[in-house]
Amino acid sequence: MAKIVLIDDDDAVRRTIVRMLEVTPHEVHEAADGDAGVALCQSVRPDLVITDLMMPQKEGIETIRTLKQDQPSLKILAISGGGQSGSVDFLDMARSLGADEGLQKPFRRAELVEVVNRLLGV
Repeated sequence: MAKIVLIDDDDAVRRTIVRMLEVTPHEVHEAADGDAGVALCQSVRPDLVITDLMMPQKEGIETIRTLKQDQPSLKILAISGGGQSGSVDFLDMARSLGADEGLQKPFRRAELVEVVNRLLGV
């Protein structure tokens, strides 16, 4: 069983993702923002982090950078409903800064589980 830290400022999104991952044997820990997520990662030492990109306080790109500095081999899945702003694609930017994969919200359970399993090597 792998440990996953889920970071998203939207309670409903976190609840939905936790329900989606109930079909897996993984242990999911939740944080409501990047600062709380980084602190949680330091204590939990997860195998995978799923982080939203658009959050108040410490947003996802900064969170990814911080996590990768502390744990360079940590697998990270970036999620975003933001898409693009002008010519900037936030998921592409997240990948270039350390995220291993990106999923555009909304996504289906099967998509999420497939990416999570691939990143965890299951």
